[in-house]
Amino acid sequence: MTPALQFDNITCTFVSKDDRSQRYTAVANTDLAIAPGEFVSVVGPTGCGKSTLLNVGAGLLQPSSGSVKVFGEELKGINRRAGYMFQAEALMPWRSALQNVIAGLQYRGHEEKAAAELGEQWLARVGLQGFGDRYPHQLSGGMRKRVALAQTLILDPDIILMDEPFSALDIQTRQLMENEVLDLWNAKKKAVLFITHDLDEAIAMSDRVIVLAAGPGTHPIGEFRIDLPRPRDVAEIRMHPRFVELHQQIWDVLRDEVLKGYQQQKRAA
Repeated sequence: MTPALQFDNITCTFVSKDDRSQRYTAVANTDLAIAPGEFVSVVGPTGCGKSTLLNVGAGLLQPSSGSVKVFGEELKGINRRAGYMFQAEALMPWRSALQNVIAGLQYRGHEEKAAAELGEQWLARVGLQGFGDRYPHQLSGGMRKRVALAQTLILDPDIILMDEPFSALDIQTRQLMENEVLDLWNAKKKAVLFITHDLDEAIAMSDRVIVLAAGPGTHPIGEFRIDLPRPRDVAEIRMHPRFVELHQQIWDVLRDEVLKGYQQQKRAA
């Protein structure tokens, strides 16, 4: 099967603005493929290059070497078949929840009435029916994340890129949002590349978990098939004996990299 998203020998090196002789390689010689309908999470130490890899997949960052393929075709420019849900809120404060949800449709030239009807449907799907006229400052953090989720999925992307989208939420709201994403994903089975620091979250949601090394020059050092039954409730699945086994196996690989990343941050400080 042709991968939905494929990274071939990706390297990303950045040059210092102040001293062009100084270079930092964030990602080195990385290969990774996500199949259509597959939910893949990437975990690794803080600052190891997870978001860099996601930006390359979105077409927001050109790699120094290597290539990205989208359903077998080399990516040039922005990945038009992907939707991107950012860690930081990307809602426009001057637009209502509904207007935020349909912004992408409007930019693509969809007729206003049809876009609004579809927007209302998506607000209902993420549990925000009746909140379309509220502005971001009138919504809770979890509600704003639901708007952002609807904003991403309304465009029906073939690939969904998610960069720690729930990290700022309290644990109860976070679990609700994780289950919401799994329900929506299960309905259409899009390819998902999910970046997270939370190993529990990665295991609970994914088909596969990829572990990245501490930077510089991060690259995959472990790959784990998550053979837990679906559908899943992210809170209940943590009690499954196999979940505990997988957590231990992945943590055995991840632990040393987290310690390396921590020591590197201490030296930089």
